[in-house]
Amino acid sequence: MKKIELVFRELLYQCLEKGNRRFTQLALSRELGLSTSMISFALKPLKKMNAVEVRQRGFSLIDPRKALYHWASVRSIEKDIVYSTRVEMPVIEMEKAMPDNIIFGAFSAYRLRFKDAPADYSEVYVYGDDTLKKRFPESKGPANLFVLRKDPLMEKYGPLTAMAQTFVDLWNIKSWYAGDYLKALEAKINERILE
Repeated sequence: MKKIELVFRELLYQCLEKGNRRFTQLALSRELGLSTSMISFALKPLKKMNAVEVRQRGFSLIDPRKALYHWASVRSIEKDIVYSTRVEMPVIEMEKAMPDNIIFGAFSAYRLRFKDAPADYSEVYVYGDDTLKKRFPESKGPANLFVLRKDPLMEKYGPLTAMAQTFVDLWNIKSWYAGDYLKALEAKINERILE
């Protein structure tokens, strides 16, 4: 992921999962280990589209939906894939066979977070590294396990991707059932925005 995406993720995580919409560039810089100029650079498109309002002592996320859709439109999930393979087992079994150091994304993250599956799915997306090759060796056939590069800050969000990251990853997945998950997740995000 690009550094600006780390900023988008933190802003949306704070808003959607912590109920916080007010920030300072300095606090974000310290939290993410990024320069204040990088924070400022990430905020530019959000300011331009009226998603954030900058004040003298900080800024507020005034339209989380715009920030979410902007991130979804600039995200490139394919660039983060470090390994993919075909695994001949049901997805639930594949998820159970994952090591503890991975972070579930996309369909698995939705199902595990909300204890619900808007549609059957046949692909598992996890954030980890190519050490999963030992557990899930290369195999012929259409890939159904996708391992994405895990950034060093992901651990702070827990064993599942943050809601906003789950959304933007689903947005960028081509499987037909991703739309069902997006629609269901969008409804849950809208509930949180209106709270």
